[in-house]
Amino acid sequence: MKVIEVADRTPLLIKQLLEVWESSVRATHLFLSENEIENIKKYVPQALSEVPHLLVLNHENQCPIGFMGIAEQHLEMLFVADEERGKGAGKALLQYGIEQYSVHDLAVNEQNPLAKGFYEHMGFTVYKRTERDEQGNPYPLLYMKRGVERRNFP
Repeated sequence: MKVIEVADRTPLLIKQLLEVWESSVRATHLFLSENEIENIKKYVPQALSEVPHLLVLNHENQCPIGFMGIAEQHLEMLFVADEERGKGAGKALLQYGIEQYSVHDLAVNEQNPLAKGFYEHMGFTVYKRTERDEQGNPYPLLYMKRGVERRNFP
């Protein structure tokens, strides 16, 4: 497995990453309805095209199995295909982001406890909580940073 930064965001790559995104979301975002997943899916290609740093983790066959987006030192997104979860792909991506881009903060859905646990395992702690996500939907977000003291949040 090798992490590469993608400069040329071709339609094929965007399609492949959208498949990874959907596989990941369907496995981890159980709080979203089918309609919500389909609505969010419409905006993913634009997010993939616009994020300043798009890093992809490819399988030996050169097909993407995970990706992350970074803006400045903020982790904007990290998704791993469902069939690859638990095999070190997320850790490889995030470790690369920390080492190469000094990633030190992120936001995660409170209703995605596996992701929260993963980020805690990787050294992030919750410092803030909101009742709604950044689009105003009723999905609480947990804001996490590396190297800060834990506050009294779930």
